[in-house]
Amino acid sequence: MNELRTLVEEVAGRLRAAGFTAYFAGGCVRDALLGQEPHDYDIATSARPEEVQRLFPKSQAVGAHFGVVIVRHGGASFEIATFRTDGQYVDGRRPESVVFSSPEDDAMRRDFTVNGLFLDPETGRIIDFVGGQEDLKNHVLRAIGDPSQRFQEDHLRLMRAVRFSTVLGWEIEPATWAAIKSEAHHLAQISIERIRDEFIRIMLHPNRVRGLDLLDASGLLSHILPEMEALKDCTQPPEFHPEGDVWVHTRLMLSLLPAQVSVPLVLSVLLHDIAKPATRTVDEADGRIRFNGHDKLGAEMTEAILRRLKFSNDIIDDTVEAVANHMKMQHVQDMRISKLKRFLASPTILDQLELHRVDCLGCHGMLDNYHFLNGKLEELSHEPVIPRRLLNGHELQTLGYPPGPLLGHILTAVQDLQLEGTLKTREEAVSWVGQEFLLNAGPARSLIS
Repeated sequence: MNELRTLVEEVAGRLRAAGFTAYFAGGCVRDALLGQEPHDYDIATSARPEEVQRLFPKSQAVGAHFGVVIVRHGGASFEIATFRTDGQYVDGRRPESVVFSSPEDDAMRRDFTVNGLFLDPETGRIIDFVGGQEDLKNHVLRAIGDPSQRFQEDHLRLMRAVRFSTVLGWEIEPATWAAIKSEAHHLAQISIERIRDEFIRIMLHPNRVRGLDLLDASGLLSHILPEMEALKDCTQPPEFHPEGDVWVHTRLMLSLLPAQVSVPLVLSVLLHDIAKPATRTVDEADGRIRFNGHDKLGAEMTEAILRRLKFSNDIIDDTVEAVANHMKMQHVQDMRISKLKRFLASPTILDQLELHRVDCLGCHGMLDNYHFLNGKLEELSHEPVIPRRLLNGHELQTLGYPPGPLLGHILTAVQDLQLEGTLKTREEAVSWVGQEFLLNAGPARSLIS
């Protein structure tokens, strides 16, 4: 038995010793029955919130109105909720009121049958009022009671249904699936942050393609990323994209990602071609399809989309950089070494390389630039890609060069030659600047070739 299980049993034991019923509830029971170690435990009890707080004086009543108390024990936190029946839902999120009731009533108010199970930690007995064990055995996700009512009570359950089906790999029971589709429009009524968090949990899971397909087929995706609808039937040049339209390409790329991915990487895969429909043209002379500037416009659209979804600035910046750069990958073998080193010095270069890899594998399959860049990274792995500058602005001013735009041009030129190996010491850099840039006569010749 692990430490977390020991601690939660001690908490439940204190409730039982005081004469109350205490069951493990919800996801921890489901996970345990699936042979998975629960990451957290919730307790459902007959004790009222004030009775829980008397037993655990340092507890926190985060939702006493709903019968929820957070108890800290042994460095871990456990949510303890009184058995209850929910009143009317008016905001698609929470009930206006609750009535403390019985375990059976409490089970009936929950979302899905596999989340409506209780476990008595004293005896190991499963308490099942909703048929959850049968659905768990058959790998079926089923709403408890009337599916439409469950989703109308809490609209986020629409996203949770897709997430559970994605993570567990289970089929959604037909009546539940029909209700998801009919109630999908209610997703617009809940906060974008809650939608975003569920969406990312789906996309970070290795089964993310199934998640995308479920979001699309249910109508939920159109309320999250409506821009993706235009990717469907947006045909591409068959000589470069034999796989099909932009939607097919994007979906295929998702399937080629490794199991563990970062948030910016999975977002950049979803959005790297988001501007193709808006930039698509067909040459009248030869019928060739082009998407000129889709990387630049795509970066702008990506920033707008991610700000709408209220992602953090760091995630936005990293994703936008990847989208903006994804077409530059085809030119890396022609770059000057100074430009290439700056490109490789990006903190997100590994994610950008992975985006390029799946982009190539999702169409023409050629990975020469990917292998080239990995080879360069290996060559440079024993030294900083961008070493410390041979000269800085202060030193140039000390030498007599005035501050201003020209100073920046000089610094860039010196660094280019440093990165290319032409200048190796500060003395060489000072000498080169003196020869190339006469203080009183202006530049002897252009510093930027």
